[in-house]
Amino acid sequence: MSGEAPGRRRDAARSRERLLTAASELFGERGFDRTTIRDIGRRAGVDPTLIARYFGSKTLLYIAALQAEAREAAFADLYEDERLREVFDRADRRGPVPLLQVAVRPLDDPAAQEATRAALHTRLVEPLHERFVREGTDRPRLRAELVAAAMTGVLLGRHSGAFDELAAADPGDLIDLLRGTLLSEDQGRHPRCRAPD
Repeated sequence: MSGEAPGRRRDAARSRERLLTAASELFGERGFDRTTIRDIGRRAGVDPTLIARYFGSKTLLYIAALQAEAREAAFADLYEDERLREVFDRADRRGPVPLLQVAVRPLDDPAAQEATRAALHTRLVEPLHERFVREGTDRPRLRAELVAAAMTGVLLGRHSGAFDELAAADPGDLIDLLRGTLLSEDQGRHPRCRAPD
């Protein structure tokens, strides 16, 4: 006998939800690399080995947290000031998480790779694509992927150790510089296409 009262038996669904909530909080506070499976289990108040049972790995738990967050929010595009600041803030808090890394290096786990790629497109590419389609911009998907790829490069570059000034720069200053170049409103609104006859 386990010694547990019938009403106190472990509820698998509840344990899974507690792990997911704890992981989302810790990834947000410490970033992916600085969050351990043990930390997540401790905050959730459950055995950390349950992460392997319910999610498979820390990476897959991170992806599940991304997907849960995506279900709760609609993502504005990177041309929206508040969204751009949010993306910088999250990247600075969380570091080079799988969502950004997948843009330059595939993950080892094919399922994690596909799920992370899908999250990247949902959060960064698709909102831009929709804007460019609405505005009649030439090659809207290519333009959306180009902007998302460049932004990902900037965010990763801040944490790579290769770019001193980029790493030290205030996010507000970077956003202002990006607005004048990569995120120029003229580029987003005026497609390069043939003039009508």
